[in-house]
Amino acid sequence: MSGHGFHVHGPHDHEVEHAAQHGGDGFTARLAVLTAILSTIGAIFGYMGGHSQNAALLYKNEAAIQKTAASNQWNYYQAKSNKQNLAELSVTLTSGEAQEKFKQAVERYKKEKEEIKADAEKLEAAAKEADHQSELEMHVHERWALATTLLQIAIALAAITLLTRKRWMLGSVFSAAGLGVVAGVLAYLHL
Repeated sequence: MSGHGFHVHGPHDHEVEHAAQHGGDGFTARLAVLTAILSTIGAIFGYMGGHSQNAALLYKNEAAIQKTAASNQWNYYQAKSNKQNLAELSVTLTSGEAQEKFKQAVERYKKEKEEIKADAEKLEAAAKEADHQSELEMHVHERWALATTLLQIAIALAAITLLTRKRWMLGSVFSAAGLGVVAGVLAYLHL
């Protein structure tokens, strides 16, 4: 309650508060406890969903960084290819000592290009792996989001059950909660 004498709350809150203050029936108390448990589990699932989404974004960012680095390496490779082409042209246009110098340059560029190519391919592989990890984390995030949503539905159904006093609605509360917990377990197991 507010210290200023004015307090606004929903009907579900009123029923739970009334039951706590006036010793309501067992049905209300059990449903209030169930709602509190579902809210706690839902909060944990929500946290885990946020964590998996952040991890997916970090992996996606890492993939972008690796792709940029690979692109830089391929540009460097292309620059070495251009230098090699010019050296090969110079071999055909020169003779003697100058020609020998350009032949050595051609061989040096070929060797440098092999190293650059290997580096670029490693960076591309790292980018693909980071993309793959991002996709896996997004899949897990979707499971956490589904689990959280189902628990929120269960909480809403519990409130409706409490307000209408229709005990038969408990089946829908337990069904939504059970599906939410199963989805949460699947998310936890990365399935």
